[in-house]
Amino acid sequence: MTDKENKARKLFDSGLNCAQSVLSVFSPELKINSDDALRISSAFGGGMGRLQEKCGAVTGAFMVLGIHCSNTVYDEKERKNKINSMVQEFDRRFNEMHGSTQCRVLMNCNLNTEEGRKYSQEKDLRNNVCMNCVSNSVKLLNEMIKV
Repeated sequence: MTDKENKARKLFDSGLNCAQSVLSVFSPELKINSDDALRISSAFGGGMGRLQEKCGAVTGAFMVLGIHCSNTVYDEKERKNKINSMVQEFDRRFNEMHGSTQCRVLMNCNLNTEEGRKYSQEKDLRNNVCMNCVSNSVKLLNEMIKV
């Protein structure tokens, strides 16, 4: 496990959401302020505001890819193509690892119900599912970009 993966896991364990944990570990290399990274990604945990749509670790990774491409590719058309290509590759690879990129599918429960929250706590899904999503998102980003 890389230093970034360990750091992201510690940040997530400290209470940051999944998107914040992923974006934060890349903020120095991407030349964005860590406080700004936390604010930007604050609404994306729990599958975007606990809507349980796209996994927050995935959306955090998409933010990293977008900033990375914006810092490295300056032609607008080329930048859009590069970002789209990288997002699609990340999505495909994450799907291969986890079977889905949808928070509700990954967690197999609805966190907006009492029953779902109880199930999540009983199964310790934050540590048993989300932590792996955070770690694997950082791992994939490390493989895909060199910042």
